[in-house]
Amino acid sequence: MGPPRHLSLLPALDAERIAWPVPFADGVTQLLALRGRRVAMLASGDPFWFGAGTSVTRHLEAQEWVALPGPSTFSLAASQMGWPLERTACFGLHAAPLARLRSALAPGARMIVLLRDGAAVRDLADYLTGEGFGASFMTVLEALGGPRMRRTDAVADALPDVAFSHPVCCAVEVQGAGAVLPLASGRADAWFDSDGTMTKRPVRALTLSALAPRPFEHLWDIGGGSGSIAIEWLLSHPTLTATTIEPRADRAERITANAAKLGVDRLKVIHGSAPEGLSGLTPPDVVFIGGGLSEGLLAWLEDTLPQGTRLVANAVTLESEALVTLAHARLGGDLLRIELAAAQPLGPKRGWKASYPIVQWSVTL
Repeated sequence: MGPPRHLSLLPALDAERIAWPVPFADGVTQLLALRGRRVAMLASGDPFWFGAGTSVTRHLEAQEWVALPGPSTFSLAASQMGWPLERTACFGLHAAPLARLRSALAPGARMIVLLRDGAAVRDLADYLTGEGFGASFMTVLEALGGPRMRRTDAVADALPDVAFSHPVCCAVEVQGAGAVLPLASGRADAWFDSDGTMTKRPVRALTLSALAPRPFEHLWDIGGGSGSIAIEWLLSHPTLTATTIEPRADRAERITANAAKLGVDRLKVIHGSAPEGLSGLTPPDVVFIGGGLSEGLLAWLEDTLPQGTRLVANAVTLESEALVTLAHARLGGDLLRIELAAAQPLGPKRGWKASYPIVQWSVTL
C-alpha cells in the first residue's frame, strides 16, 4: 500500500496493490483495516523524520510493525549541497505555513525545507522576498534519489519561471537585509501588533525569566493582550505548548495573527474570561496572569490547579498589588517590584520618564 508514485516504481509482484488515498488520514484507516495480513506500507526516505511513520505506528502494538528506513530527504539534500546536517535547520512544511521559518531567518543560516508540491517553491521564494531575504540562495531539488531527479539553483527574488514537480524540497542559504528575530526573550515590541495593551519588552524579559519554560511544558496565559508572553514562551522551544485566554474578541484575533506571523501557530487562543473559560482546558504546568487579576481568579487557581504548578502574576494597579501582596503572605514565593525609566526629550535636553511600577509575584503552588 502506498502512493501511486511509489507503486509505479515497483517491478511485477504477486501482491495486491492499494493506492494510498487523499486525504492522507483516510489511508491510515484503510491500512489499519488490513490488520492480520502481511502488509508493506511504502513511504519515502526515513518515515520517522517529518514522515508518515508515527501517523500509523501510534495505532499499533510494537510487535505489529517493523520499519526499514532509507536515507531521508534531508540526508540526500545535505549530500547534494555538501552541508553539515547537524548545523542545518530542517523543516517539514507539507501541511504547515511558511511562517514556521520566521525564527530561523538570519543571514548565513542554512535550511532544508520539504514542501507540499511544486507550486510551493514559488510560495517559498515569495515569502523569503517579502520578509526582506530575497537575496537568499535557493537550490530546488526534485525527486531526490530517483531516476527523474533535477536540481535548479537560483536566487529567491529571481526564481526562474519553470514548473517544479512533486516530490520537492529546497535548500536555502539565507541572505538579505530583513529583520532577524532575536534568540533571547524580550524581543522588541515592534514584533507584535498591539492596541497598546501588552507586556513591554523589559518586563516581558523579566516575566519569561520568572516563567522559566522547560521542555514539554504547557502555559496558560490569562489576559493575553497582544499575545507577546505566550508567543515568546513558544519561541523558547518547539516542544512547548500554550493556551491564551482573552476576553476581547478583537484582541483574541490579534493574538492569533501575531502567533501566525512569528511561526507559532500552535498557540491556542480562547475568547473568554477567567476563571469561567478555563474549565476543560489542557491542564497547565505554568500560569501567567497578565490581566484580569482578581481575588476570585486567585482562589479558583489555588483550589483547582495541582500542587507543583508554577504561577506568575504581574500587578499594575494598587488593587491588584494588594491582592498579590496578601497572596505572597499566605502562599510564599517571590515578590519583585519593577520600576523602569527611559530617557525622553525634556525641552531642549533629556530626562527620565518613569513607567508605572509593576509588582511581580511568582510562586510554586
